Amino acid sequence: MSEQANGRAVVEAAGALVWREREGRLELPVVHRPRYKDWSWPKGKLDPGELLPTAAVREVAEEIGEHVVLGVPLPSLRYTTSEGRTKRVHYWAARCATDDDAAAVAVRPPVARAPLEEIDDVVWVSATTAGELLTRRADRAPLEALLHLWERGRLATSAVVVARHGRAQRRSAWKGGEETRPLTGQGRAQAKALVPVLAAYGVGEIVTSPWERCLRTVVPYAERTGLPVRTVDALTEAAFKEDPGKSAKVVDELLQEPRNVVLSTHRPVLRSVMDAVGECTRRWTIGTLPEKDPWLRTGEALVAHVTGSGTAARVVAVERHRGAANGE
Repeated sequence: MSEQANGRAVVEAAGALVWREREGRLELPVVHRPRYKDWSWPKGKLDPGELLPTAAVREVAEEIGEHVVLGVPLPSLRYTTSEGRTKRVHYWAARCATDDDAAAVAVRPPVARAPLEEIDDVVWVSATTAGELLTRRADRAPLEALLHLWERGRLATSAVVVARHGRAQRRSAWKGGEETRPLTGQGRAQAKALVPVLAAYGVGEIVTSPWERCLRTVVPYAERTGLPVRTVDALTEAAFKEDPGKSAKVVDELLQEPRNVVLSTHRPVLRSVMDAVGECTRRWTIGTLPEKDPWLRTGEALVAHVTGSGTAARVVAVERHRGAANGE
């Protein structure tokens, strides 16, 4: 349900601070909006039914002409518009997409550049100059957070996305084996809604329990991207019941080898998954992990942003997303 302020729905918007390193310094693009005569970060309002990460990558592509991959979430901003509406803008750190992200970018809808009456200039400048150019002082808050991450070596991250399978038919109503219990219509819709979320984070690898409901949760993304699906028996409910350590080992390996990957599994297995992710968190990790069963709702995804590799891997931030197909 949409948040209300003064009896009216809060206007939700999303954008990103796109960063690159040049000769040991950070550079970011800022955009000029002739209507408001201001300089700001690329951002915009959500389309109906659109999720925040999807809106962020779309708006950036429209306004600066670059496809990006989202990284760590940054502080959101909340203010009152000239029309008296409450507006909340959600920001991420982001990098420009590379050839390694081609599969994820290819499944995103086509994007047209914003017309000149909306955005008439885009400039890439140093972080210091960006802070000076920004018209609204509040817009410096996400920049300060991004610089804090960069100075501590936590800005360049990969995303390990943990997805709980979509809604499945009830056990009592299914006559076949547990491993063949299928998704319901809602579950299939949840699986489709997961596609743009995975694309926003540049997911280029798919790992799943081979059981039907988990496999079918990631099949839409696999079919759209052409990426192979790797099934792992250790992620099934039966394998977890026999030896929870095996599923934890799978997660450990994904966390310690930097790349953007989705892991699809079952509710009972999530206990082991969250423990493994939790071992890589620190006091400074942005966001919090679920602390109790059911850990994630059906069709929901947890994004763990990881920096470093091997035993030095650390979770910089965690966030959760669930598609509009859930009727919420």
